[in-house]
Amino acid sequence: MKTQKSIILVAIFAAFAFIVTSCGDGGKAAKEKATQDSIRIADSTARVKFVADSIAALPKSIAETAVNTPNLSTLVAALTAGELVEVFKGTEAYTVFAPTNDAFAAVQSTVDMLLKAENKSKLQNVLKYHVVAGTVKAADLKDGQELTTLQGEKIKVSLKDGKVYVGGAEVTNPDVAVNNGVVHMTNKVLVPKKM
Repeated sequence: MKTQKSIILVAIFAAFAFIVTSCGDGGKAAKEKATQDSIRIADSTARVKFVADSIAALPKSIAETAVNTPNLSTLVAALTAGELVEVFKGTEAYTVFAPTNDAFAAVQSTVDMLLKAENKSKLQNVLKYHVVAGTVKAADLKDGQELTTLQGEKIKVSLKDGKVYVGGAEVTNPDVAVNNGVVHMTNKVLVPKKM
């Protein structure tokens, strides 16, 4: 009888040990799964952030870049008045020689005249005179080269002392990256012969 009780106690103890061990393994497995899930969630979150940051870092269109550049706010106002913003939001590639606010301020009376509703076609001609079809980086420009503008007239390129000049305006900030061409900021407003 004692032997039988001993066997039963050993069996109960073994069963208890098995249950405890099984629960312990299950707990360990659950912890490992939770850890792996946390790693996967953190990895997914990091990927989403990386993609979002990458998209944010992508160049914007000419119009969006101008809107987001405080020193081009007068150009944005002129593009808006000339109803040309949509043109520079598109996918067609352009090179824009963008006068800064100071450049526009230097010819404020002309700007004021061009911004009047009755002078919209003249304003469009002036703005188009700052634009060339296609993407032309500063390094691609050659001394004496002539570029045909969207307005139809040509502007001459000159290189002097390591600086680029277009139509007499100095390119002060070249090669601003945009997704539909390139923007070169200039220190002067170019005025075509025919407005």
